[in-house]
Amino acid sequence: MTTSLFADGKNSSLKKQILNLCINEGDFSLSDLSKELNTSIPTITKLVGELIDEGFLEEVGKMDTSGGRRPSIYGLNPSAGYFVGIDVRRKFISVAVTDFKGTLLNFEERVGFQIQNSEESFREMCRLILSILKENGINPDKVLAYGFNLTGRVNNETGYCFTYFLGEDKPIASVLEDEMGRPVYVENDSRAMTYGEYICGVANKESNMLFINVSWGLGMGMILEGTLSYGKSGFSGEIGHFPLLNNNQICHCGKIGCLETGASGSAIYRIFMEKLSEGRSSTLSDKYNKGEKIHIEDIIEAVNEEDVLAIEVVEEIGFTLGKAVAGLINLFNPELLVIGGNVAQTKEYLLLPLKSAIQKHSLNIINSDTSIKLSKLGAKAGTIGSCMLSRSKLLGLL
Repeated sequence: MTTSLFADGKNSSLKKQILNLCINEGDFSLSDLSKELNTSIPTITKLVGELIDEGFLEEVGKMDTSGGRRPSIYGLNPSAGYFVGIDVRRKFISVAVTDFKGTLLNFEERVGFQIQNSEESFREMCRLILSILKENGINPDKVLAYGFNLTGRVNNETGYCFTYFLGEDKPIASVLEDEMGRPVYVENDSRAMTYGEYICGVANKESNMLFINVSWGLGMGMILEGTLSYGKSGFSGEIGHFPLLNNNQICHCGKIGCLETGASGSAIYRIFMEKLSEGRSSTLSDKYNKGEKIHIEDIIEAVNEEDVLAIEVVEEIGFTLGKAVAGLINLFNPELLVIGGNVAQTKEYLLLPLKSAIQKHSLNIINSDTSIKLSKLGAKAGTIGSCMLSRSKLLGLL
């Protein structure tokens, strides 16, 4: 919703390009910036000076040379301000704070909060976030922007989220912005995780990357030709609702056979519980027989403790997911495929059957060009990605 800090115009465009270069490639001399942007050194000198005055850039040192005067090097000023990213789940929130350069300063994971579909609930959550910042020595007055990650269909341009819909005249972003007193950007959680891995994680800024978020649900984000893809309505990446399966399972969207019903955390939970009810043995059998609640986190932990039944179920959904991903590789021919979300904590137990299905169902001439990796940022991917998205949107880079 919020517009960028820079107005339209040639000099503003060049300022954005300078900042974008520093974000993506590091520090530069005036001469190097001049070559990169095909712009005269006097113009670059003027614009860099303005960016320093505005607090966005700083001189970070001198370039080593074989002789003569050593040119100055310029880069992002970490003390320009903070960005705060928030992952909103049904029963908790996670909060990350980065400086302007993108360094993670603070991360609070799974802070208990029961979100409700009401304006007051979101305002209460905002007050909790501000208290978390103050408790950790982060001055809210120095926050430049906030990013909120929400599940489901999120339109980042209008600020509406259709998982939490407050009414036609009340986009969630405007309610949050009113409470936080700073620019607020809302984003789909999978897309934020994608951007986090792209800027700060395992992707190393690969220009074509797919990110699969295997959590309770199943989502996807795409970096295509170096750009985060949104689609026409801002709802791209709904891989979980691809009608792939003949399992007669009704998805929460109301349709039958969605991929999410056979390749997600919720699928793991359903299949695992069905097998327990059939009398299959597991380290969680005692808990089940006592009528105690079993959570998806318990099953993931059981996998990593080499529980045979839990491994069997994860391998099953891994192969199912791999068949779908094989199709994506055939379609997009990406350089990199990243698997994230809490189910990715099972690591090779998920990855090996997924790779096996990809080898079986995708074209070898295409899949040989795709690296497959687990998320580097893990539980921090969404919040860090939200911080980086907020920075890019505030600066008008997205």
